[in-house]
Amino acid sequence: MLAYILKRLLLMIPTLFGVLLLTFVVIQFVPGGPVEQYLAEAKAGAGGGGAAEGGGLGYRGGQGVDPKRLEQIKALYGFDKPPTERFFQMVGQFATFDLGRSFFQNKDVWSLIVEKLPVSISLGLWTFFISYGVAVPLGVAKAVRAGSRFDMVTTMLVLAGYAIPGFVLGVALLVVFGGQVQWFPLRGLTSANWAELSWGAKVVDYLWHIAMPVTAMVLGSFAVTAMLTKNAFLEEIRKQYVLTACAKGLSERQVLYKHVFRNALIPIVTGFPAAFVGAFFTGSLLIETLFSLDGLGLLSYESVIRRDYPVVMGTLFFFTLIGLVTKLISDLCYVWVDPRVKFD
Repeated sequence: MLAYILKRLLLMIPTLFGVLLLTFVVIQFVPGGPVEQYLAEAKAGAGGGGAAEGGGLGYRGGQGVDPKRLEQIKALYGFDKPPTERFFQMVGQFATFDLGRSFFQNKDVWSLIVEKLPVSISLGLWTFFISYGVAVPLGVAKAVRAGSRFDMVTTMLVLAGYAIPGFVLGVALLVVFGGQVQWFPLRGLTSANWAELSWGAKVVDYLWHIAMPVTAMVLGSFAVTAMLTKNAFLEEIRKQYVLTACAKGLSERQVLYKHVFRNALIPIVTGFPAAFVGAFFTGSLLIETLFSLDGLGLLSYESVIRRDYPVVMGTLFFFTLIGLVTKLISDLCYVWVDPRVKFD
């Protein structure tokens, strides 16, 4: 087990290196870099009204700019060095978990991640616990009553919810409950006077704001988890050991929760770490944009648009590292849930 964990940890190094290298190479060919944007903003501020055109550092808006000033701007963003030198300098910083400093926000990338993390944690935790807390019992109930009216009705409802994209549901919730009947706020995670509220009022205010975004995010993962639980339980219920346990006189409840439950939950439990972390960092960009929630998804998107490369590369490194560690934890969960699994 220890050798397997060590091997997986060592394999993370070339994986991270490859992801960073590929992204860095792509960035070199993306038009409208930070130098070009700076020049375009300076030109617009001076009455030029221009916008960034073309690609690379050969931006035509730089024509007419004092060469010394242009070199100063390139040095400011680190573009006075060759790409290979910049790449290996970045890798060296990342090796010490120094993610650099944002070009446009004048903050450390770590500070930006920590600043935006509470919003993503709020969305992720509620999405994860509601999805699994409701979907797993529902899946078990559907498996036990397979083929019944309850099973058919809940399947139709679950699949109908799954067919609706989260951002479409978010728009509908905003229009109906935020605009027409005005039961919920349209934006933000808390009210403007949140700091002045009592502890109980703060909790109510927070839940009031988070209700619609979480509802929009939960629907898709809820459906997948419920159907996966049902199918896993049905597969186990039909196995020979269940018939043997029933023949020995065990009650249906004993057979279900002492024998079937653990085996059926193997594909679900082993997916807990990935689902738990994935709820924080995936699928929330559109929801954050719709409900004006300033989280990690919105930070990554705005960094790409503004070509804020330290933030782009830093958040990519952070997300990739978390994903690799989560995948390792998911694999180790197989051994914890099912002792028959051997990594040898």
